[in-house]
Order: sequence, then C-alpha cells, then structure tokens
Amino acid sequence: MSSYQKEVQVRFGHCDPATFVYYPRYFEMLNGFIEDWFEDGLEASFPGLMYHQGILAPTVHLNVNFPNPSRFGDRLTFQLNVAKIGKSSVHVIVVGSCQGEVRLTAEQTLVFMSATERKAVAIPADIVHRLKRYVVAVPTKKTKPGA
Repeated sequence: MSSYQKEVQVRFGHCDPATFVYYPRYFEMLNGFIEDWFEDGLEASFPGLMYHQGILAPTVHLNVNFPNPSRFGDRLTFQLNVAKIGKSSVHVIVVGSCQGEVRLTAEQTLVFMSATERKAVAIPADIVHRLKRYVVAVPTKKTKPGA
C-alpha cells in the first residue's frame, strides 16, 4: 500500500515572533492536509460530501507530538497512512518531517456522520475502497512475558 504525501511550506503567519511554528498553526496545517487527502486521494472533497451526500467527516480524536521545532521557510512533508477502517470511522497516522527530521506525529480519528442528524453513518463503499489504498500495518505493542 502507499502513503498520501504533500509538501507544506511554513509561512510567516504560521510562526511566533521567534520564527518557530506556533503549535496551533500545526492543527491548521494538519486540517488542510486532511482536506487535500480527501479531495486528491479519496476523490471525496469535504464540500462535495456535505452538499451532495449530506455527510460530514469531523475529527473526534487527535493525539499529536512535536518532537522537533519547525521554522519559517521550512518545507514540511506530510505523510498519511490509514491504521484502521471502521464501519463509520477511520483512524489515520500522519507524520510531518523536514529533510528527514520528524517535526510532527499525529494519530487522528475521523467519523463519518449525517450532516442533518449529526449521527454516525456508514462510510460510503466507494470511499472505503479508496481508503484501502492507504492502509498500513500498525505495529502492536508487545508486552514482556509475565507482565
């Protein structure tokens, strides 16, 4: 399977006065990246899903780490893999790096839901089919014998 990748340039507006990315701006970059993945990788834009199918796909869980800082002018490569596809949800792993150095790791769960009823709905079959392109085996944590 393959990853979805896209380069994101760190702009002046992403940074604090010290020229480092101000952490809330990473969430904006991440959301934009997810929207691009839906449009380019899943052929199901957020507006198209909402206006034509009455489906939303909001984030319901997000766990993020920032192991190294990013600065104005950096070009971050965001890479996404699908860890799990559920009936109405998808769990993705995103890594943002610059020249091989990891700057951001994120585990994110999105739930497909009715735009009118605000309740979970099954992921459309055509989207499930395209999601499978990005599935990667996620290593499980092994416990020590007797632990």
